[in-house]
Amino acid sequence: MREAAVSRATGETEVRLHLSLEGTGRYEIQSGVGFLDHMLALFTRHGSFDLELACEGDIHVDDHHSVEDIGICLGTAFERALGDLRGVNRYGHIILPMDEALILAAVDLSGRGMLVCDLTIPTEKVGTFDTELVKEFLTAFARKANLTLHIRQLAGENSHHIIEGVFKALARALKMAVAVSEGDNEIPSTKGVL
Repeated sequence: MREAAVSRATGETEVRLHLSLEGTGRYEIQSGVGFLDHMLALFTRHGSFDLELACEGDIHVDDHHSVEDIGICLGTAFERALGDLRGVNRYGHIILPMDEALILAAVDLSGRGMLVCDLTIPTEKVGTFDTELVKEFLTAFARKANLTLHIRQLAGENSHHIIEGVFKALARALKMAVAVSEGDNEIPSTKGVL
């Protein structure tokens, strides 16, 4: 069973997280940031991961520290749960429609944390959530998961739909990349290591 538990405590947040890659989409999420809870629930369900997450953060200041630290912890959990990456597909991709929005997500479990992100989110907020935090979350996640992540918005006018498409597309691409090929125990690289 590929799973990991991560805890992170700083002067700004305290995050506790448990992730299982072989899940059913079950989640218990209490981040303190309502919109992020919704996005992570979608992410968990569409990736068929199981996720337990609790965060106590300085949301009286704003949501930045909580969102970034959750991205750090979730990325760390993926990296730990994947181990040495034997037998994984390594690559995953999707072009995902969410109403008028169309999002491309591509993942390489490369061992090199990198985000390439091309989003044009038309509003600064969705409810009380600062939309600029989407990129902060994705950057923290990709770096700590040690994966290359490309996110590109191909269409979209509604900020909620665009962001929802991003989280669903990321989940579906990751689900493909982390899947293990039956009987394959090789590391998917000519280098012999990722």
